[in-house]
Amino acid sequence: MANKLLRISPLDSVAVAIQPVAKGETLSVGGVTVTALEDIPAGHKIALKDIREGEPVIKYGYQIGAAKHEIRQGEHVHTDNLHTLLSEQAAYTYHPEIAEGFKEKAAKLADSYKGKGPSIKAYVRSDGRIGIRNELWIVPTVGCVNRIGMKLVDWAEKNLKVDGVHIWSHPYGCSQLGEDHQATRTILADLVHHPNAGGVLVLSLGCENNTPASFRELVGKVDESRVKFLVCQDVDDELATGKRLLGEIAGVMAKDQRQEVPMSRLTVGFKCGGSDGLSGITANALVGRFSDRLTASGGTSILSEVPEMFGAETLLMNRCITPEVFEKCVKMINDFKNYFTRYGQTIYENPSPGNKEGGISTLEDKSLGCTQKGGAGTVVDVLDMGETVKVKGLNLLNGPGNDMVATTLLSAAGAHIVLFTTGRGTPFGGVVPTLKIASNTALAEKKPHWIDFNAGQLVESEKTPAAVDEDFYRLVLDTASGRPAKNEEHSYEEIAIFKDGVTL
Repeated sequence: MANKLLRISPLDSVAVAIQPVAKGETLSVGGVTVTALEDIPAGHKIALKDIREGEPVIKYGYQIGAAKHEIRQGEHVHTDNLHTLLSEQAAYTYHPEIAEGFKEKAAKLADSYKGKGPSIKAYVRSDGRIGIRNELWIVPTVGCVNRIGMKLVDWAEKNLKVDGVHIWSHPYGCSQLGEDHQATRTILADLVHHPNAGGVLVLSLGCENNTPASFRELVGKVDESRVKFLVCQDVDDELATGKRLLGEIAGVMAKDQRQEVPMSRLTVGFKCGGSDGLSGITANALVGRFSDRLTASGGTSILSEVPEMFGAETLLMNRCITPEVFEKCVKMINDFKNYFTRYGQTIYENPSPGNKEGGISTLEDKSLGCTQKGGAGTVVDVLDMGETVKVKGLNLLNGPGNDMVATTLLSAAGAHIVLFTTGRGTPFGGVVPTLKIASNTALAEKKPHWIDFNAGQLVESEKTPAAVDEDFYRLVLDTASGRPAKNEEHSYEEIAIFKDGVTL
């Protein structure tokens, strides 16, 4: 590696340490020579110039906060000398000329990929959608039957030949009221229809608020040979009945075969968790370039984690394809701010202890890095929780930053795969294959059983960025065609449903 420091934009007043920098080391970056006045951990920021008290600190070419007091060139820039510039209220204005510029760039990129998109091998469902797995799912309508479902999964894994068998356990479906109850039902119905499932057993108790009859009505039309319903209170032996129904579904699934389909039919969700100071530089930027390539090829990307847009939301708003999409984006942002204030919480106190330890100092710092996952594509639609993708291209999805909840919402929206970037590591996996992308090489080497791809190569190896991008692109396509993600290899697969309401 040529340098321990990286200056992301020529406008930046700070550089990021790619490797630890010792006090007294003199380094050059972006035409600036700086001597470290203290130790700078990897992922953390060093001042490239003297910064006056109250002066904005610039990273990614944008403000990430202001100096609490004078910062000398060479000092560590972090939470003790940097504060947010964000406030609870913000006014948003649509700039059609900026949006038009993004549309023109997107159109040129699409032209460059016309007729060049590769194919993947997937299962084509009867409704025309594709699935990249042919799994047998058990969807409980209420938490009371989770253990029954687990027993059925144990039996099915030993006796049925399918890509995988899963129960999406949760504690809800009863004693919820109003919109909270409906949100649970909507997510569960989305899972019943997910194309990665070749078959589904809907497992109910019988007396829950999410009544079997009302839920079946919500689910609507299904292929009855692949989706079956079991009400435990209505049968003498729920395990025997469940085994029979699962066997019938698996018999139909056994005829399914992968076939070649264009990459344009793929939908990919983006998530980050346990970020560090390199996340926005390596892993998130890598995913952003993938998103641009996917959408240019006619595919679909979904970006969520609304609290981690705060501070960078205007950058996304300026990419909205129409004023109507812009207004939906503004509503999504303001509704989530209101959710914070409704519970008396500070909107802009977001970076977690792990984030801060990794070098992220303010919410602007985190958000500017987080939104890199959306690349430079045009925002074509904004979805509420539980809504499914309708428009190809880059979609924004209402949802929290919580790893499990956000990944569940991305899957419910129609994502076939979730690309999960991390600077600190996590074994977590969701409903769909969850590829873990490390922001740094140390993490990738320490947790090879968690991490699918090392984006740290972008700054920590001699490999060209184009070569790293191509390797990652191929990994995603191979995963779509059946290669198991690390979370699948280790059976790290679960859901979590957003909760905001009264429990009886």
